[in-house]
Amino acid sequence: MMIKFTLTLLVVVLSFSPLAQAGESSHAVEKQNWGFNGPFGTFDRGALQRGFQVYTQVCSACHSMKYLSYRNLSDLGYDESQIKAIAAENTTIDMNELDEEGEPIERPMRPSDAFKNPYKNDQQAKYANSGALPPDLSLIAKARAGGPDYLYGLLTGYEEPPEGVVLASGQHWNKVMAGNKIAMANPLSDDVVGYSDGSPTTAAQYSKDVSEFLMWAAEPKMEIRKRTGIKVILFLLVFAGLMYAVKRKIWADVKK
Repeated sequence: MMIKFTLTLLVVVLSFSPLAQAGESSHAVEKQNWGFNGPFGTFDRGALQRGFQVYTQVCSACHSMKYLSYRNLSDLGYDESQIKAIAAENTTIDMNELDEEGEPIERPMRPSDAFKNPYKNDQQAKYANSGALPPDLSLIAKARAGGPDYLYGLLTGYEEPPEGVVLASGQHWNKVMAGNKIAMANPLSDDVVGYSDGSPTTAAQYSKDVSEFLMWAAEPKMEIRKRTGIKVILFLLVFAGLMYAVKRKIWADVKK
């Protein structure tokens, strides 16, 4: 009975996990074969690095990731010197470091800094995007029903509008977007980002890589959570077996 209860508990926990809920979507989203799915799934470090490259060269022009710091890139396989170099490609106004005149200085960014925001504030972001505020991408894979499947579907879902449909200025047709009208133009096309590892430089590959990167960004400790969960379940199974053996031992001499 104890073992049955433990297995039932495992099914319930997995069914209510954030990753399981992320698969739900109100849109017609085609499910992709992600290596991180399932209780034993892990992220593909190569895909994560490629996805970060796509974000850096394409998405970061409009979208922030304010909940990530450059030092978090160590999870993607970058070493300390690489992270310092990546951070130093950007600059920031440091209010805590002043020049001789008492003015804040502009300095290269450090691993401890959050990812650079492309805009100074939301008002500037709206002005630059015809009134639309580009969402922060730090948690977007958890904030959208369908998670990475939705993101992949959105990035590959741009089409010509059906006959008779008139789009307002700045609008684009996307088969996955709720209402099918989206302010963001198609950001990806073949050969816009060069990969050094020989991976295909297609819009579909870019979309899959950046979707996996955004899933990692939303839940960077997912692999640790899964490993911990498996250890807990194994412990509970062993503990249940021991308790059953103890029960049999204690009651062995008691007459029915």
